[in-house]
Amino acid sequence: MNEVLLEMKNIRKEFPGVVALDNAGITVRSGEVVALLGENGAGKSTLMKVLTGVYQRDGGSVRYRNQEVAFQNPREAAQKGIVIIHQELNLVPYMTVYENIYMGRELHNKLGHLDTKAMIQGSKELLGWINAEIDPKRPVQGLSIAKQQMVEIAKALALNSDVIVMDEPTDALPDDDVDSLLAIVEELRAQGKGIVYITHRLQEVFQICDRVTVLRDGQLIGERLVKDLDYDELVRMMVGRQLTDLFPYDPSPDTEDVVLKVEGLTNQYVKDISFSVKRGSIVGIAGLAGAGRTELAKTLFGVYPKQSGKVLLNQKQVEIRSPKQAIQSGIFYVSEDRKAEGLILSQDVKTNITLSSLKKIVRFGRVNRKKERKISEEYRKEMNIRTPNLEQLAKNLSGGNQQKIVLSKGLMSEPELLILDEPTRGIDVGAKKEIYNLTNIMKRNGKAILMISSEMPEILGICDEVIVMHEGRIKGRFTHEDVTQEKIMETIMRDGSQPKEGV
Repeated sequence: MNEVLLEMKNIRKEFPGVVALDNAGITVRSGEVVALLGENGAGKSTLMKVLTGVYQRDGGSVRYRNQEVAFQNPREAAQKGIVIIHQELNLVPYMTVYENIYMGRELHNKLGHLDTKAMIQGSKELLGWINAEIDPKRPVQGLSIAKQQMVEIAKALALNSDVIVMDEPTDALPDDDVDSLLAIVEELRAQGKGIVYITHRLQEVFQICDRVTVLRDGQLIGERLVKDLDYDELVRMMVGRQLTDLFPYDPSPDTEDVVLKVEGLTNQYVKDISFSVKRGSIVGIAGLAGAGRTELAKTLFGVYPKQSGKVLLNQKQVEIRSPKQAIQSGIFYVSEDRKAEGLILSQDVKTNITLSSLKKIVRFGRVNRKKERKISEEYRKEMNIRTPNLEQLAKNLSGGNQQKIVLSKGLMSEPELLILDEPTRGIDVGAKKEIYNLTNIMKRNGKAILMISSEMPEILGICDEVIVMHEGRIKGRFTHEDVTQEKIMETIMRDGSQPKEGV
C-alpha cells in the first residue's frame, strides 16, 4: 500500500452559533487521487482551510508525513508541501508565467540579482514535466483558463509539493481542455503526488479518482474505493437519499402555441438555423464544444448580430440588436458564466434580483426600497434561495443559490422565452434537482425554454425536444421519447450535412 502522506481525523470547527465541521476527515496516500465530495455547504472548503491554516481547528488531529502539524497560514503549509489550486486562480495577470511560478521564492545569482535565465529554464522544466507547451516569458493574462491551470500546477511543483488540492479544476474548462487537465492529474499521480480532487462532476470521479471521501453537513459519511461504487450509491452518500428521480420530466401540454420561431438564422457563428419553441415546453440543444450553441443563444439575445434569417416572437417578426432590446421583447438569457455575466458578485441578493427590471421599482429616478425588498423576498421564498438575509453579498452564496438569483432576475423581467445556458454547471447534485424542479414550474407557468447543456443526462432527462448542433448547423432533432445518448453522438459524428429527423 502507498505511503500515507496526510491524515485528518475527527476534525471539529465551530463558528459563532454554527458547527461547520464535526468528526470530519480525509486520508491521502502517495500516488493516489482522492475525490472530496459533498453538496454545497457540506464542509469541503472549510476542511481544506483547516488543513492549510486559514482556520485553526477546534478539535481533532492533522498528521502530515507521520507528524502532527498545525499550520498557521497557507504559506507555511505550502513551504511544507501542501498547496491548494483554487477555483478562482491565484495568479497575477500582468506578470509573466515564470514570474508567477517563482513568486515569493525568486532565484538570485551570486551577485544577489534576480537570475531570470535560471527561472525561465526552471519554468520550462516544470511545465515540460506536465507536458504543458507554454512560453514562460508570456504574460499570464493572455493564456486560456486551461493553461492558467497548468501554470498553477507548475507553481505547486516548484514548491516541491507532495499534496496538491484541486478545487473544481475543470469547472470553467471546455471539454478538450478537460481531457488535457485529467491527463496531467494522471501524470502527477504517476509521480507519487497525493491529489485531493474536489468536483461536482461525478463522471470525472469515476474517470480519474482512486478513492472518494464524502462529507455531509460537516461530518465524514464515508471513504470508499471508486471501483466498489456506482453512480447511484455515490449520490446517496452525498445527499442522504435516493435520487432515482434526479431528472423529473414533466410532459409539455399539447399545444400549437409557438412562442419562438427561427427561420434561416445565419451569421459568422451559425448557418441556416431553423426551429421553434412552443409555450410550456423545453427544447434542449446538444452538441460538442464549439458546436455554436452559446453563439446561437447570444445571437437570439442580441449580443451577436444576425446576417440573415428571421426571428419571430408570438408570430411577430422582431429585430433584436442588443440584450436590452431582447429583454424588452420578452427574451431573457441566463449565461453559462453566472459569475462574470449573470451576477454582480459584490452586490447583495436583492440588488441582483431586481437589476434587469429596475423600471418596476424606480419612480422619479429613485429606487422604491420597500418595493425592492418585497419583490426580492417573494423570489427568495419562491426559488428557495438559502441566504441569511437579502443584504448578503452574492459572492458569499453557493453556486446553486447564485444560479437561483440569476433565474429570479430573469423571471422578474417576465420573459416569454427563457434561454438557459449550462444552467447547472458547477452545482452539486442536490441543487441540480432543485433547479430542474424550478424549471418545470416555469414550464407549467407557460414559459418557453431553450436549454443548452453539455450534460447528456440533463438533456435526455427533462427536455421535450432535443436539437443536435455541430459546427454551427443543426444536424438532427429528436423527441423526448425517441432521443438517446447514442443517437445524439451518432448524429454529431455522421458525415453529411442533412439533418436527421427523429420526430
